[in-house]
Amino acid sequence: MSRLSLGKRLVLAAPYLWISAFFIAPMALIFKISLSQPVEARPPYEPLFSLADGPSLWREKLQRLGFETYRALLDDPLYIDSYLSSLTIAAISTLLTLVVAYPFALAIARSPRYLRPLLLGLAMAPFWTSFLIRVYAWIALLKDEGIINHVLMALHVIDAPLGLYATNTAVVIGIVYSYLPFMLLPLYSALEGQDPSLREAAADLGASPAQVFCRVTLPLSRRGVFAGCLLVFIPAVGEFVIPDLLGGSETLMIGRTLWNEFFSNRDWPMSSAVAVLLLALLIVPLLIAERLRLRAEGEA
Repeated sequence: MSRLSLGKRLVLAAPYLWISAFFIAPMALIFKISLSQPVEARPPYEPLFSLADGPSLWREKLQRLGFETYRALLDDPLYIDSYLSSLTIAAISTLLTLVVAYPFALAIARSPRYLRPLLLGLAMAPFWTSFLIRVYAWIALLKDEGIINHVLMALHVIDAPLGLYATNTAVVIGIVYSYLPFMLLPLYSALEGQDPSLREAAADLGASPAQVFCRVTLPLSRRGVFAGCLLVFIPAVGEFVIPDLLGGSETLMIGRTLWNEFFSNRDWPMSSAVAVLLLALLIVPLLIAERLRLRAEGEA
């Protein structure tokens, strides 16, 4: 009995140990660096706390702790604008990804059962190619001399190139394309598990197809919507590769700002403070989603 109890405890402790080792400990190190002072050295910061100081010196340093790095971060409009721009681009991209992915997920869920694995495999096919190569491919598509502009001009839809490349629009397109499967899979899981008799009952009671979708299909898939939006929104906020390759000089996202502080300016305390504040901002939608999930389960 004691062995079984010990095994259960180890199983329950495994995820907490994993989170502690690969999430909490690295973030604690980043937070520690954010409290340091930048210097011209290797590494380029002077630790505020050292194991050799002892408890008495730690208490003295804690009393003198002023969070200057975070104050400078909040006082500089560059970082505020980067956060706001990242949140805006990520929100727009998430909404567009949901609009694009929902019909695809619905079509796969309503298709014959023997076709669903094939359709899901085709939806996941882009993951078989390097993420960097896929983003690079959009450069050839979106440039003024790219395929999209050539086709539209050949069809006389436009008279001049659209100028999509090196804009926020290109960044949104890249995010929607790259993160579409992350939205598609949770939606498919929620839609595929729905009982078709509920839709049939609504139709028998006189509901139109639009009413069936709005009152039955969509509410029953809200868990998939929440999960997909979180899987797209959270990584999109801190995205670096897509803004760097598809965005222009005016594209301001916190991922690029963080990279510049870390590698170009070599200001590790400031870049660490940016990362800590970014994590704090991303916790908010997670808490909101969890609250909505608990409310939905309570209503059910």
